[in-house]
Amino acid sequence: MAGLRVLAVDDELPALDDLAYLLRSDPRVTEVGTARDGAAALRSLDRALAEGRPVDAVFLDIRMPGLDGLVLGRLLSRFAAPPKIVYVTAYEGHAVDAFEIKAEDYLLKPVRRERLAEAVRRVAEASGPGPRPPAEPEPVPVELSGVTRFVPAAEVHYVEAHGDYARLHTASGSHLVRIPLNTLEERWRDAGFLRVHRSHLVALRHVEQLRLDSGRCTVRVGGIELPVSRRHTRELRDLLVRRDWRGAGT
Repeated sequence: MAGLRVLAVDDELPALDDLAYLLRSDPRVTEVGTARDGAAALRSLDRALAEGRPVDAVFLDIRMPGLDGLVLGRLLSRFAAPPKIVYVTAYEGHAVDAFEIKAEDYLLKPVRRERLAEAVRRVAEASGPGPRPPAEPEPVPVELSGVTRFVPAAEVHYVEAHGDYARLHTASGSHLVRIPLNTLEERWRDAGFLRVHRSHLVALRHVEQLRLDSGRCTVRVGGIELPVSRRHTRELRDLLVRRDWRGAGT
């Protein structure tokens, strides 16, 4: 694909200059525009679109006077062909908002060159043909009134531990299978499943909501709210924001 055209947005000039410099140093980026606030960013995006050179991605600060980064991100997500959004912020607490806006990545200041390069890679992959998804795991056989049915992993919303057994929860019901949760975690990791608690394995494709409240994290899957243990919270949040699992089984 052709080189990326990107727009860097930050109200602090030193931070904006540093970000633009790092972006220009990346060989996958051919054009870098800058803006000091949300209104200027919108004007720049409109101008680029009118000239037939739409911006591929916006690297966007969150806390800015006037139109802040979250409001701007929601506006951009409504474009007919929205640019990819990468948040670059000093504040960790807005990751859930970024997930809801479907941001491509979420970087914390000060930005390291290696971390920014990873964000650019995500943008480049999302802007071009996607990577070949891994093979879908083998369906799980379940017994229903003497009849064996094979349940594909893609139908499973979450899995609940029951000792040496596991209960598969799907949109149509649940099925108890004689497979330990640890085994399913290993088999389905590359298919977009993540262990979020000692008792639960969730399908990231079916996550409807991530909630952080007073240090407690829960995730809503298939209409059910499940607890997320503290040690799994950061990994879950980062995967949802970055959507590393998007090619798996989708």
